[in-house]
Amino acid sequence: MSFNSNIEDFLKDFSSNCKNVQKKSFRKNQTITTYIQKRNQICILLSGEADLVRYDFNGNKSIIEHFTKNDIFGEAFYIVTTNNELSIEAKKNCEVLFYIYDNIHQKCRNNCKFHQILSENFSNLILNKIMDLNTRVEILAKRSIREKLCGYFNILSTRHLNQTFSLPFSLTDLADYLSVDRSAMMRELKCLKDEGFINKTGNKITLLYK
Repeated sequence: MSFNSNIEDFLKDFSSNCKNVQKKSFRKNQTITTYIQKRNQICILLSGEADLVRYDFNGNKSIIEHFTKNDIFGEAFYIVTTNNELSIEAKKNCEVLFYIYDNIHQKCRNNCKFHQILSENFSNLILNKIMDLNTRVEILAKRSIREKLCGYFNILSTRHLNQTFSLPFSLTDLADYLSVDRSAMMRELKCLKDEGFINKTGNKITLLYK
């Protein structure tokens, strides 16, 4: 069984056959997990969408990552800190696989082939995770709101292999993801549109400068 080419079948069989994995369902806006307690959890999103969010002491929200089907997350990837709270919030109804990182290199009691395949391919999952985190750092490193918007739009365009794409966020969530003021972001979006850099219809963006 090929993990990369047949991930859908693998995850379906893995959730049904491995005794070390749990599958749970969550409704929109429910908290899937928090990163306060260090449990070394690894989670795989089977369906739906979710956000990794941070709330500071003042209640300000930042979106750290956005997850879609087959994405991986969990506190095993983050250092727990005392000055903020990280949690995963369901943006749509979700199904999630929960697995403990400490069990990755331990044989399943049933010696199931699915556990073996996960262990053999875990490095690929980690590599994809690092690429996602690098993307986030690249966006935040940009100084102006325009640079952040254009940088993020370029990434989405490349991922979709198309100059036209839909934003995975609401505009409020997009501002939280870019760590910018929403009103200032809306003004910059209007400027980009008026100056002929983008076309915007609802949540759909078309790049006119590529």
